[in-house]
Amino acid sequence: MAEVKKKIKKVGRYIWEMFKDALPSIFMYVCAGWLLLILTFKEKKLDWDNTKLLWTLVCGLASLAYTGLFMWGCGGQHYEMLVSGNIKRTAADENGMGYKISSHKEAKEYRDWKGFAIGGFMAIIPIVAAIVFGINQEAFEGGGVNGGALGVVMLVFFFLSGWTILPFYYMNQAGMGVSYYLSGLLGLLPVIVAGVFYIIGAYARRNKAIRQQELADRAAAAQANREKKINYGALPGTKPKKRK
Repeated sequence: MAEVKKKIKKVGRYIWEMFKDALPSIFMYVCAGWLLLILTFKEKKLDWDNTKLLWTLVCGLASLAYTGLFMWGCGGQHYEMLVSGNIKRTAADENGMGYKISSHKEAKEYRDWKGFAIGGFMAIIPIVAAIVFGINQEAFEGGGVNGGALGVVMLVFFFLSGWTILPFYYMNQAGMGVSYYLSGLLGLLPVIVAGVFYIIGAYARRNKAIRQQELADRAAAAQANREKKINYGALPGTKPKKRK
């Protein structure tokens, strides 16, 4: 039973750390939805036009770019944490006793799958929004949700995931009849971007560490091969004469 509790706590720590890493990007996607929602109320038009298309692309791509940059740094940090963990475990095996590194957290060590898992947290809201709108496809297309609980739900998801839902909402109001379930595919983009850039960031930090180690080894070898100067103490007759 104690082992089960220990494993549950370990899994909980992993989930909590990944959720914290996903929060900055989630906030960016919420900001993108908020901006698109403001533009919708400002124009007071529900038709799909080039301006809304442009703003949707700008908000979506900017949020994805932020996710890629943040996850690139996150992958590098997790790689360094993995190195610390390997040092800790190796020292513990050699000494037969615990070896403490105060800054080390096993839950923040690099794993290939963690970038995609972090991106999965970013995709939760868009996928839920796609399901809710897909189930109520006819109600949203009919425009009969100006009030009531369904209207509140609509505004909430416009705010939280407007960059995935609003384009489909505009197109359906124009009579295109596009399934809201397809908006969930846009929600998968953060998963791909987060996973790929997380791995790239880790390997970039690894290559940087290797280059730094190679430069340090070369400098040490060059220092060892230099001719050592003997200190004769400036005593008469002890300093060799220079050759002309």
